[in-house]
Amino acid sequence: MPELSHRRKLLVLAICCMSLLIVSLDNTILNVALPVMQRELHASVSGLQWTIDAYTLVLASLLMLSGSTADRIGRRRVFKTGLVLFTLGSALCSVAPNLESLVAFRMVQAIGGSMLNPVAMSIITNTFTGPRERARAIGVWGAVVGISMAAGPLIGGLLVDSVGWRSIFWINLPIGVAALLLTWRYVPESRAPKPRRPDPVGQLLVIGVLGALTYAIIEAPAAGLTSPLIISFVAVTVLCLAGLLLYEPRRAEPLIDLRFFRSAPFSGATVIAVCAFAALGGFLFLNTLYLQNVRGLSALHAGLYMLPMAAMTFVCAPLSGRLVGNRGPRLSLLIAGTGMTASGVLFAAFDAERTTALMFTGYVLFGIGFGMVNAPITNTAVSGMPRSQAGVAAAVASTSRQIGQTLGVAVIGAVLAGGAVSRVGSASYRTGFTDASHPAWWIITACGASVLLVGALTSGSWADRTARETARLLEPAKDAAQPPAATGSGGRADTGSGAGPRSRPGPGSSA
Repeated sequence: MPELSHRRKLLVLAICCMSLLIVSLDNTILNVALPVMQRELHASVSGLQWTIDAYTLVLASLLMLSGSTADRIGRRRVFKTGLVLFTLGSALCSVAPNLESLVAFRMVQAIGGSMLNPVAMSIITNTFTGPRERARAIGVWGAVVGISMAAGPLIGGLLVDSVGWRSIFWINLPIGVAALLLTWRYVPESRAPKPRRPDPVGQLLVIGVLGALTYAIIEAPAAGLTSPLIISFVAVTVLCLAGLLLYEPRRAEPLIDLRFFRSAPFSGATVIAVCAFAALGGFLFLNTLYLQNVRGLSALHAGLYMLPMAAMTFVCAPLSGRLVGNRGPRLSLLIAGTGMTASGVLFAAFDAERTTALMFTGYVLFGIGFGMVNAPITNTAVSGMPRSQAGVAAAVASTSRQIGQTLGVAVIGAVLAGGAVSRVGSASYRTGFTDASHPAWWIITACGASVLLVGALTSGSWADRTARETARLLEPAKDAAQPPAATGSGGRADTGSGAGPRSRPGPGSSA
């Protein structure tokens, strides 16, 4: 990618953030519309789960393929294709005649979405090559998630109450078209110097693992844990996972280089992403149904109730980016884990939803925790890795997020389906929902505690050593000329991910 002026870099960042905005906004708006869609489309809890998980499942399955393909054939080309498909899928969703069609059209959206976020992050990584400016750019990127969380419930609630749930997909159309035109005009083409070959077998195995596992979790409450159908899908999950672990290391150019995971910070970022976004997916799904179906709020009022959480995410995301750039990811991860865990405990142990003030406190704590977690995940994933594989590294982080959100919705939805009756509005539904929400909140608490624990374990000096060793392993030719830097959280971020102040730039930040 040619060297760009500071103003052009900011424009490229804004265009990439537009793609994140429509993808993130789509999910938060959809959550607000779920109760209305449930009534109008006569959907069960599992039906609502599929409107979300069909999207996140396809997205998670294709992210690594899209990232490696963009590195190979051109990032701008793949990015533009993603914008076209996502915009087209949004238009189709707005005219879906039934739940089955809506789920299918959401999958079209997801195919396009898989070409947006990881590719946009790869473009950002190759545009902002300085460690500090990259960390701050990622902080801005994370702030867009906060904007979508703040705007999504309000815009979605207003549209659902005034026009109807179909209108929530219309907002993607003008943003998608504008991003497409700006990309064509201002974003330069870039690709990896040595692109990797496709890995269709690995791709099919990834789809098998994620698809079978998600189906088993969502359908288990209705079919039964010991039913032949569920056992079969669990078996498919295990076999595909085993095949992936055995097959990928034997390929010269695998879909995902499993050596990445020898880096403790990279592995930790992956686990943290799954846990944090599982908590987010479950949190949004649980609260949307509670506020509208149990408290009887309108979609707009439900969005207003969740504004404290969204606002704190919006405020904390750029602060986390600066903190990661100046001091490394450790402090951000500890704050994130503490905030999410404390929020979960308030709801699980103290019934925070029964008192509005306590409920808002829980929302604020969760917003702080989630706002702090995004920047260290992304920065740790792409820092210390060869820039030639930036698309794949970014795709692993994005895939982990989507896997987490998919599992969060699937598990929390399964808990609710197993404990709450399906007749919305009845006294038995309200009682069942409240009873079922307790184990759901403990699951969210466990996710927050995992963020705290894994963040503490994978951001110290030992983690830094594993990152340096992994970087040398991935780029042995550069090892003799220039030792790679740590990507953990030892001190100030000379690599954007916490290397000590005397470290020299590693392969993740080299030209």
